[in-house]
Order: sequence, then structure tokens, then C-alpha cells
Amino acid sequence: MDPNEKLLLRQAKAGDVAAFEQLVEAYQKKVFNLALRMTGNHEDAADLAQEAFIRVFKAISGFREQSSFSTWVYRITTNVCLDEIRKRKNKKVISLDEEIQMEDGEMKRQVVSEDPLPEELAEREELRRVVNEAIESLPEDQKVVLTLRDLHGLTYDEIAQILDCPGGTVKSRINRARQALRNILSSKTELLLDEYVK
Repeated sequence: MDPNEKLLLRQAKAGDVAAFEQLVEAYQKKVFNLALRMTGNHEDAADLAQEAFIRVFKAISGFREQSSFSTWVYRITTNVCLDEIRKRKNKKVISLDEEIQMEDGEMKRQVVSEDPLPEELAEREELRRVVNEAIESLPEDQKVVLTLRDLHGLTYDEIAQILDCPGGTVKSRINRARQALRNILSSKTELLLDEYVK
């Protein structure tokens, strides 16, 4: 652990709010990106990142430093996101065509326009979309390990600590996730080629 981070951590554990805020600044973007990858929504990711830091703040005095601070923060963030994903499985889905009820009447939902972009940007966006959809379609356990390993660059040991499972389990989940992703992307590529040939 970085000596400055170690000092900030010690101060934060002693109740120094300014030190905690500096730790938040250092991890804010990474925590948000992890939440975004797990939820696929900017607003939800911002809310869940905030919730994760609230939990970190409440628990920091009891952090025993058996793992690195970053691993501990990622573990809390992952748990916050998984809790929210589980809650949503039972919630009603809202149509984009459904109007929003306001105090002074109804209002149509506004959706970001998907106007065509120049060809190269459009292709890049399409590829990003296909990959994101493929990742989103993976089972939760595979999506989490793939996100932590391939998008956040964490080691197998760090992921094992975050998910509280053996390293061998992490490796097999990552292998299954990568294979499943390959299969999904391969079938999507074939479908796109078939469309193009027609």
C-alpha cells in the first residue's frame, strides 16, 4: 500500500473526515466504473458508488487490513451492486413510452437521440454495444469476475478476497465467462454477417 494512502487510512480510521474524503477522491472513479459496468446505467452507478462509500465510511474503523484497502473497497462496491441487482429482479419494468406524472401534468420521457454518426464512429459504437450486451447477458457470477479481472485489472487473489471464494473458483469462473463471451460474440458476428450479406 502507498505510504500516503496508509497514513490517510490510519487517519480516517481515527475519525478524520478530511482524510476519508481524500481516500474517496482517489477511488471515486474506479468505484463508479465498477458500479457502471455491473449496472449498465450512469445514474444507478452514481447512486451505488455513493452507497458503497457510505458503507466504507461506516465500517472503516473496523477494517483489519487483512487485504489491501482497494480490495476491501471493491468488495463492498461489488456487494452493494449485487444487492441492488437482486432487489431489482422483483421490480416492475417501466416502458420508455410511459409518461411521467408531474405536479402540473404529464410529461413524455426524453431519450437520448441515436442519430447516425460518421461511419467509423458508428462502427465503434456498434462494437461497444454488442460487447456490452454480451457482457450484460452473462450470469451474475461471470459478469462480476470478468469486470473485476478484464476491465479493472485486479489479480485473481484480489478477486478471490473481494468475492470471498477460493482462487481456483475465480479462475474457473473467469475461464467460463470468457468462453461464454466468445460464444455470444461469435454468434452475434454470424448474425450481423448474415444481415449484411442479405
